[in-house]
Amino acid sequence: MRQSTPYDGLLTHLDQALRVVFAPPPGGTAPSPAANIAEIELDEAERRHAAGLMRINHTGEVCAQALYAGQAASARSSRVRVEMEQAAREEEDHLAWCAERLEELDSRPSLLNPLWYAGSFSIGAAAGLAGDPWSLGFVEATERQVEAHLDEHLDTLPPGDERSRAIVQQMKEDEARHADMAVAHGARSLPDPVQKLMGLTAGIMKAIVYRV
Repeated sequence: MRQSTPYDGLLTHLDQALRVVFAPPPGGTAPSPAANIAEIELDEAERRHAAGLMRINHTGEVCAQALYAGQAASARSSRVRVEMEQAAREEEDHLAWCAERLEELDSRPSLLNPLWYAGSFSIGAAAGLAGDPWSLGFVEATERQVEAHLDEHLDTLPPGDERSRAIVQQMKEDEARHADMAVAHGARSLPDPVQKLMGLTAGIMKAIVYRV
């Protein structure tokens, strides 16, 4: 039997990146939370705003796939590697839901998703190299920040857009569970300056993705 080489791992990660960024999203294992909610007609401003928010959420899921892939690639223990890979599979549902909602809103994902994926993979790999407790701490900090911005989306989505709202609410609950998982497995809290830098970077990304 042929033994795997570092090149095999590189090709695997490249294939995953191409599928996440360019291929149609994989069918999620869970149905969309919006599946049984009737669509209502939004005016043009409401539609554009909802699409901008869902584009941010879609890019967030692209980044999540990249972060988990990078962390799994550099994880020190097989246990953490398995947890990262499982979390990435669960995030595929979110990716599929957001892509579907963008299509319903006659919009598209961010044109800069290849850039966001590459940057997030690099950050995830660096976090993994820092050691499993720090890598898990990065997961917790990231997911808590995602929870906060999803709360903002729930507050600012058009009042009648219950389809988008149902997706965002379920995503928020799942992200909280991923953060709790990281804590349960020994996450180390990141220093405040690091968390503030993460928040600043995320804010810049959201401002760009809302429009591009």
